Amino acid sequence: MGLFQNVSASAEAGGSRPLADRMRPRSLDEFVGQEHLLAPGKPLRLQIERDDPGSLILWGPPGVGKTTLAKIISHVTKAQFIEFSAVLAGIKEIKQVMSDADKARQYGTRTLIFVDEIHRFNKAQQDAFLPYVESGSIRLIGATTENPSFEVISALLSRCRVYTLRALSEAEIVELLRRALADSERGLGSLNLQADDEILEQIAAYASGDARSSYNVLELAAGAAKELAHGGPAVITPELLKDVLQKKILRYDKAGEEHYNLISALHKSVRNSDADAALYWLARMLESGEDPLYIVRRVVRMAVEDIGLASPQALSITLAAKDAFHFLGVPEGNLAIAQAVVYLALAPKSNAVYTAFGAVQDDVQKTYTDPVPLHLRNAPTGLMKSLGYAKDYQYAHDLEGKVANMQCLPDNLAGRRYYEPTSDGFEAELRKRMEEIERKKKERSEA
Repeated sequence: MGLFQNVSASAEAGGSRPLADRMRPRSLDEFVGQEHLLAPGKPLRLQIERDDPGSLILWGPPGVGKTTLAKIISHVTKAQFIEFSAVLAGIKEIKQVMSDADKARQYGTRTLIFVDEIHRFNKAQQDAFLPYVESGSIRLIGATTENPSFEVISALLSRCRVYTLRALSEAEIVELLRRALADSERGLGSLNLQADDEILEQIAAYASGDARSSYNVLELAAGAAKELAHGGPAVITPELLKDVLQKKILRYDKAGEEHYNLISALHKSVRNSDADAALYWLARMLESGEDPLYIVRRVVRMAVEDIGLASPQALSITLAAKDAFHFLGVPEGNLAIAQAVVYLALAPKSNAVYTAFGAVQDDVQKTYTDPVPLHLRNAPTGLMKSLGYAKDYQYAHDLEGKVANMQCLPDNLAGRRYYEPTSDGFEAELRKRMEEIERKKKERSEA
């Protein structure tokens, strides 16, 4: 149909279609992943099973089943399925289809409009859907890889339920690949391919949560294996997979020792201010299929454990890297993590806050029943005042230098010093500030 397509049952017979399309789940029972939305009793499954006509926005990375879910919903609700291209369709085409859907509704025909990459529609194009969504002439399902809060107009967003889809786990992708190898009707079962679990896990790691990508790799590898078999058994070997991917398949057990060895090497390289080594270990982990979000969580930890207040910007930079990765995805988002790692490696180092908080935690275990000193308590009632609450409290803002000579720890810990700033980076300034505070306390005490 040009700008949009009406998917019919006859299209299922297309044997030349890519493996990813042929293996597309046809029901919720075949669907793999998104258990937080589709397990029995979960919100999206309930909405589908109850035939709730509400419009949806499906937000998630590529290859996690957004289009598939829309087609399943269309099938379950017996609605005409029309798919728009957000790149090619204009307002004129949108209004024409909306008008046709409005007429079809008068004859009892439901219309489900699926817009892939809905964030690519401009405001005027999105506005064109509003009256038809509002009147119930159509059921709109938009799919996007971008945050709909920023990319979908508020008027349309308020009329849709937003569901967040997650990248598929490697175990889920391996399950899909096994199905494809075994399915003789839609998959590769007729080829009698041999591929051990390690091969499938390598493909799943390479796909980074994208089922479509994993199917494409398997299909290429299957074709190559069939050509090399010369009538014998077709086997996908590590060497063949390496040729298909045009990259070395790195051995990496994310649940085993190597997982911990590599993250340890990255952390210790950052701690030792070796930016080159830190980048190397980061790349090793990413290329081996490690979850980038696991790495970025550890990078944030490095900022607070090893840099701390010697460079207060470190925490902001690592959190910005996390947000940038979410926004850009793979592979562009990996560069944001690399930038944060280089900054941490070159930043001045301090574990003073880390050490101080550990000492505080030890003391809390010993003194958690110690009372709060009376002068630090509020006294909202007369009884509390008569018991000495807030007595002798000194309001720092009323004092010169904004520092009172007042004990703020429990009596058992009076004078205890936890935080000892280093002389590196911004902590050198904090050290001077602490010395100034102590001097003012002493002056006030002597006075």
